[in-house]
Amino acid sequence: MSSLLPVIAAILVSGLVVQLVAHHLKIPSVIFYLLIGVVLGPEVLGLVTLDTFGNGLEIIVGISVAIIVFEGAFALRIERIRGASTVSLRLVTISALVMFLGTAAAVRFFEGANWEISLLIGALLVATGPTVITPILNVVRVRDHVAAALETEGIVNDVTAAIVAVVIFETLLLDDLGVPATLFSFVERLGVGVLAGVLATVVIYYLLDSDLVPERDVQASQFLVLAAAVGAFAAAEAVAAEAGIAAAATSGILLGNLDINNREEIERFAENTTLVVLSFVFISLAALINVEAIAALGLGAVALVLVIMLVLRPLGALIATAGVERFTRPERLFLASVGPRGIIPASVATLFAIELELAGNVAAGELLVGTVFAVIFATVAIEAGLARQIGDVLGVSPMRTIIIGGGRVGRALATRLERRGEYVVIVEIDDEEIERARSEGFTVHEGDGSDTETLRGAGIGDAKRVITVTGDDDINLLACQLAITKFDIEAVYSRVNEPDNVDAFDSIGVKAIDSPTATAVAIDDEIERPAITHWMSELGDSHDVQEVEVTAENLAGKTIRDLNAQIPDGTFVAVVSRDGENHVPSADSVLEYGDHVTFIGDTDAVKRAMKRFHPHD
Repeated sequence: MSSLLPVIAAILVSGLVVQLVAHHLKIPSVIFYLLIGVVLGPEVLGLVTLDTFGNGLEIIVGISVAIIVFEGAFALRIERIRGASTVSLRLVTISALVMFLGTAAAVRFFEGANWEISLLIGALLVATGPTVITPILNVVRVRDHVAAALETEGIVNDVTAAIVAVVIFETLLLDDLGVPATLFSFVERLGVGVLAGVLATVVIYYLLDSDLVPERDVQASQFLVLAAAVGAFAAAEAVAAEAGIAAAATSGILLGNLDINNREEIERFAENTTLVVLSFVFISLAALINVEAIAALGLGAVALVLVIMLVLRPLGALIATAGVERFTRPERLFLASVGPRGIIPASVATLFAIELELAGNVAAGELLVGTVFAVIFATVAIEAGLARQIGDVLGVSPMRTIIIGGGRVGRALATRLERRGEYVVIVEIDDEEIERARSEGFTVHEGDGSDTETLRGAGIGDAKRVITVTGDDDINLLACQLAITKFDIEAVYSRVNEPDNVDAFDSIGVKAIDSPTATAVAIDDEIERPAITHWMSELGDSHDVQEVEVTAENLAGKTIRDLNAQIPDGTFVAVVSRDGENHVPSADSVLEYGDHVTFIGDTDAVKRAMKRFHPHD
């Protein structure tokens, strides 16, 4: 025990330090876990070896993975999965099968392994998992449907990959029982895991809903939910190996989508627990990387890594997103570029290698662990380590528009903004409005829009504008004040229900639109200028109006006549704004750097014009 204490302390302290460094540098923490693990392992300091935890390694890793998978599943609400249901389904079925068979064939061809080992490695390397995906999504902000697709893939493929790998190992590699026995064993283990997860959920939900746990007892609720993860895992593992991962995932998804008390506190507790567990288990397993085994694979391992990263992953992403219009081209490319492997391949491969070596098949064990860790090391270092840079190059991290208030006004405004390609997050506290907004496909963050932590959770740090549209002017004013003073948001707009309150909003720099005046203007426009009113009300369908700052230096100082060649067909400059004054330009009007121009025309033409006149953010 005394010899283990400094080892555990070193792993935990280094893991927590890494979290702080990763957060500061905005780099996924897993890349640091990998490096710290190698340094602590036998290749450098020798502090952590295969004998450090003895026979307890399997238990430690298993419980840790159960907690991590449970937390990821608990946060995966059905509404979010529904936003990327087609893509998620394909990622865990067709794309997973392509990765499995393609990897197995590549291992067979490049490394000369027999089919049993090839299939085993192929099954393991299907898994990405929340251990590597969550840290990436913490630093690369993507739209909800992209995040949901990656998270669903990670959780489901973790479960299926672990079970398939165990089944292949036991039925094909050890006992050679054939394909029928393999399929039966897979279904059996999955069924055991799902059943254990359902039973754990029923028990925990009953306890949470009973008088045994008072509604205000947050701590008891937190520990009960954590008990669901560990209990479901242990019960399933007692019946069938690796069924525990399925149990933890099942329990997490079910509890996460039930109406339970203290949800936000439970989520924070689960996240914090996962951070500690993740750093501990990832560093511990990274310390077991056998550099000599990887090096012994030679060019075969390099070729395998290239096939997985440059052929199989992009092919899987292409299949998953084919015909799904909601995924933009940059989002498809991001999905194709980011698929690092995590804890499941590392932990299961390590345990299998030990069993193979005990059985006298040392070469197979070294090939297995060397190949798996080579792919983990390469994909984590490149795809996770460079995830933020990849996201920046592709432009998948959109600036958010936060709308506080998910009623009719908020949803109508969100519809118009999203048609123009904006990334909108609605903040709402009313359960009925939340359900209505989510059912219409909007991204909704639950909470009080005048609360600092709620705004932070909605991603206001990445927002370019905040709009308050609730029916309560006090809430709107407070939310606007927070956005301006606490988060330095410059573009803040608000609906004002009582015209007498407009001055209060104007005094703090909010662009206020009072409801009576807005309604009167809309009716007047309908009477006097119906054609342009109807045209404007359909923005985003086939035409658009956009204002942009001139930041293209090669276009500054030229007249509208000189710039005609730079203005795409289908759009024109309607208004030029300079120093707060607006005017309709003539052919001889000169545009200057910093002017604001308003383009009117076809949607695609307006977008092209904006990029030409405003190439710099």
